[in-house]
This record gives sequence, structure tokens and C-alpha cells, in this order.
Amino acid sequence: MGDRCVFMGEYQHSLDDKARITIPAKFREDLGSSFVMTRGLDECLFVYPRKDWENLEAKLRAMPLARGDARQFIRFFFSGASECDLDRQGRVVVPVNLREYAGITQDCVVIGVGARMEIWDAQRWKSYSTSAQGAFSELASGLVDLDF
Repeated sequence: MGDRCVFMGEYQHSLDDKARITIPAKFREDLGSSFVMTRGLDECLFVYPRKDWENLEAKLRAMPLARGDARQFIRFFFSGASECDLDRQGRVVVPVNLREYAGITQDCVVIGVGARMEIWDAQRWKSYSTSAQGAFSELASGLVDLDF
């Protein structure tokens, strides 16, 4: 496992009858056998390798507790987090609370987003990516100031 994980690509999957999803083979080495899955933004799930989760956890703990929005975000993020392990076939159980949050019932999409993976309900991903695709050029032009 390298120091810097870079997840990329889009993979179609389905939950099996035990609510397990197969993690794409290309992601397994960087993800490791034990990792963290939590509620993400845009009604998807975020999946972090253990080391990246620990870095994120440290940043969240440093947020000012006096700010209500920081407390609310920390509660939401940590209360949805689940420590997960891959089985020998590269599958992981998606906890019921996370399936409900992301609306995942059967078909889903696993995407690489740099330092993390995201798991989406297939229909939500299709809707999101269709709307985002139309705005892609506009979004990119807005990132010019970030030296993109």
C-alpha cells in the first residue's frame, strides 16, 4: 500500500442478498482490508482507507466546538461512520443505516474520487452525473483560480 491512495474510475455493482458489495479489484490494495465507510455529501457514501480516515478524524477533532455548524457536521459524520472489513472475495457489508441514507437497495455505482471512494445508488448517480456533466465546463472554468 502506497503513501498516497488515488482512487479513480466508475464501476457498476449490485448488493447481494446479504447486503454486500464487491469492492473493485483495482481499489482493494490501496483501501486495505480494514477501512471506514460513512455518510457522504450529496446522498452518497464515503469510503476512506484507515490512514486517510485518521487524518480526517484529526482535522475534525480540531474544529471549534463552540461553532454550532461544526458540532452538527461532526455529529453527522461520526455517527454514520462504520469500521468495515473486506471478506476473502473482496466484499463488504453496507450497514443498514448507510444503505438507507444513500438510498441503496440493489444496483449501485462505486467511483474513485482521488483520496476516497464513493458508493452511490445507481439511479442517484445517473441523475447526479447527468446534471453535473452539463455544468462540467462551467465548474472547470471556476477552478482556474485554483491553478487547475
